[in-house]
Amino acid sequence: MNTQRSFSGFFIAGAIALILAAIAGFYWFFAKSPVNLIASTSQPQAAIFVSQLAPVTVSLLVNPDRLQSLAGTGELSKLKTSLLANSGIDYQQDIQPWLGNEISLAITSLDIDRDPENGKQPGYLIALATDKPEKSLEFVELLFSRRVLAGATLGTEAYEGTKVIYDSSQPEFHTLAGTVVDNFVLFANDPKVLRDAINNVQAPDLNLISSPQYQKAIQQLPKSSLAAVFLNLPTVAEWQGLNLSAPIYDSQIIAFTLNPKGVLAETSFLTSGEIMLNPLLSQPVDALKYIPASAGLVIAGADLSNLGNSDLAKLWTQAKTATSGSGTDIISRLVQPLAEVQKSWGINLAQDIFSWVKGEYAIALIPRDGQTKTDWIFVTEKLTNVPEAIANLDAIASSQGLSTNTLNLDKQTVSAWTELTTITQKTDAKSQPSFTLNANVKGVHTTIGNYEIFTSDLATIYEILSSKDNSVLKNRDFQNSISAIPQPNQGYVYLNWPASQNLVEQQIPILKLIEVVGKPFFDHLRSLTFSNYGNDPGTLKGGVFFQFHHP
Repeated sequence: MNTQRSFSGFFIAGAIALILAAIAGFYWFFAKSPVNLIASTSQPQAAIFVSQLAPVTVSLLVNPDRLQSLAGTGELSKLKTSLLANSGIDYQQDIQPWLGNEISLAITSLDIDRDPENGKQPGYLIALATDKPEKSLEFVELLFSRRVLAGATLGTEAYEGTKVIYDSSQPEFHTLAGTVVDNFVLFANDPKVLRDAINNVQAPDLNLISSPQYQKAIQQLPKSSLAAVFLNLPTVAEWQGLNLSAPIYDSQIIAFTLNPKGVLAETSFLTSGEIMLNPLLSQPVDALKYIPASAGLVIAGADLSNLGNSDLAKLWTQAKTATSGSGTDIISRLVQPLAEVQKSWGINLAQDIFSWVKGEYAIALIPRDGQTKTDWIFVTEKLTNVPEAIANLDAIASSQGLSTNTLNLDKQTVSAWTELTTITQKTDAKSQPSFTLNANVKGVHTTIGNYEIFTSDLATIYEILSSKDNSVLKNRDFQNSISAIPQPNQGYVYLNWPASQNLVEQQIPILKLIEVVGKPFFDHLRSLTFSNYGNDPGTLKGGVFFQFHHP
């Protein structure tokens, strides 16, 4: 069992690393020499071997040699070498002559033998398109002959007119089964997985291609996709041993495409129910002109009042449960400084702040060099209800023992919520004591034009007042990122990767492991931008735009 799990993890890590390396490598070449690079196939053909109940299918829709020619001989060559280490197989001689334009990996079932008594062992299938079936069959036989020479015990069987080759499970070997069916070479971690794959071809109502859910998802796949991931969300949650109390979305498809400024990972969540989307924005959020270019994290959009009841919020709830079971979603983790304000002030962000934000808003975190503390900014459009909301915040501050003070800063009137403390000093027992009054600023706000601006301290609001010509809206990286997001949209979440990497790693510890697997990707990463857009019935569509350092 342990060796099979190791085998499975080995191929999953390899597939993820290949896609991540492809993203970084493709862009690296693309920025130097723009070309119209189109994937060789419009959708994964290997889905015909995969069950409708399979939780995950990952597909690379272009020949790896095209990646090699574009990205150079570095990371992809290392990946090929590591995947074939100790196999006695030479890629150029044994695989390259027949390999076609698709490599797909699927978790086919949650338990191969469906026997809970002996534990759960997922089934894994890898399908490689072949341009020369006879040549690829020679490769399969060569691979198993090398394993026999290394000490494995070989077995063969004829199943539905197809020759299946496998080696018996031994402690020192990963179980492996292989065959060639039509124009695909198939490998699996158990012969039963291959038999099921063959059955799925011969009984079309069983395979993924015949699934209405999958067909609806595939329609969202751009023709220029280089890679695609399909997730059966309830089954993914079951695979992780998690319980979705109220699953909203049935499936998800992710497609990776290129543009001259970076890579867009476009994702669609699909459901048979209705989706209530927030209003779409056709123009950049003007509140961003008060966010400094030094921001590590920026969140911008319109109307926070219904965020908790929107389908976007339900999506976050399902996504966090299906992937980690965590009680805190990713956005809540990233804006942890605001959560700390909520705790120290004794307020409810949703009720006391978000409920009255019906216009534009922008939230930003500002990392400070050499400091663990992260400053924050919150900007909202000043509609008619805002003065009353600020008066309510003043009352909450007063109830927490804070004072509201007005002062002049760079010719701008600002209000500060402060905690006043006194320090008593006496030179001797007979002298009168002297007192020093200290003001610890807990928050600051001011009005500029049609916007109310809140910050964590005086230094942050001074940065806004003194650097109006250095806002994030005038930052080239930010402009490149939001211009790549389709319009209209529901706003965006922007991460300046060099500035926010430490913050994100602190809040999402598993990211450090992902960075190891996708090192070429993260080494060149400049920024990430998330957004939601589209109004198709039953579909919540969005994307993540990756911008890389220009070569």
